Amino acid sequence: MSRVDIKIIFNCNNCCAFCVQGDKRFKYQGRDLDDIKEALASAKKDSCDEVVFTGGEPTIHPELIRAVEYAKSLGFKVIQIQSNGRMFAYKDFCQKIINAGANEFSPALHGSTTEIHDQLTCSPGSWQQVVSGIKNLKSLGAHVLTNTVITTKNYQDLPSIANLLVELNVDQFQFAYVHIIGSAAKNKEWIVPRKTDVMPFVKRGLDIGIRANKRVMTEAIPYCLMQGYGYYIAEKQIPETQIYDGDGLLKNYKEYRTIRGKVKREECKKCKFFNDCEGPWKEYPEIYGWDEFNPVIKE
Repeated sequence: MSRVDIKIIFNCNNCCAFCVQGDKRFKYQGRDLDDIKEALASAKKDSCDEVVFTGGEPTIHPELIRAVEYAKSLGFKVIQIQSNGRMFAYKDFCQKIINAGANEFSPALHGSTTEIHDQLTCSPGSWQQVVSGIKNLKSLGAHVLTNTVITTKNYQDLPSIANLLVELNVDQFQFAYVHIIGSAAKNKEWIVPRKTDVMPFVKRGLDIGIRANKRVMTEAIPYCLMQGYGYYIAEKQIPETQIYDGDGLLKNYKEYRTIRGKVKREECKKCKFFNDCEGPWKEYPEIYGWDEFNPVIKE
């Protein structure tokens, strides 16, 4: 399977303190429908069979429905909407986009309570909209996979988030360690937790999902911290992906992650997971160093 990620708009109705897009909302215009169609057609020629519409916030793009219809007409097998989830609170919108051809929905939930989630999104009322949106999507039979960005403000809440997601009957949930670029870089003094502090809560959250027979995964947490949970590392499962970003086309997302985005040190070569592990995002050891990462030596 191969995927194309099309960032169709950079504006957003949230202003998340950890947003990797940062100031792109002020730098780039959204793509018009013709540009989106051109990207879809090109990706199809490159044998992509999955598309993710993202942003910014794709659900506020005025042509999203027509873009989804066009993707369906080209024969994309998976048409995913990656969203902050707020527009899904409107059930008629959910029905329209499902009718257009969208068959996967990836809303973001960053807290088990209004207080935690809304503090991170800087958008009062956003938690209630996301939760209502997930309920709407599930009532319509949609496939829902959520993402939670791990920060200082919510890492201890991860088990409670997992319990809520199980209660909401999502099909899959992911805990993704904050990527320290964009707004997260501006807020790094208070938003970036130590990974060793995070891990007990990550594993408790994963266990809750596993016991409930949900598909669960983590992103941007190296193997040495995931011992016993290596099966749930997202990087093992991410398909070949090309990304239409504000400054052009990134043809190979894995190459970007492993060569430019993430980093390993010399000691990592001793680890039995060296060939599979991508290491942390490169900005993390610039803050906390390497002491937390210990090679897993072959027995």
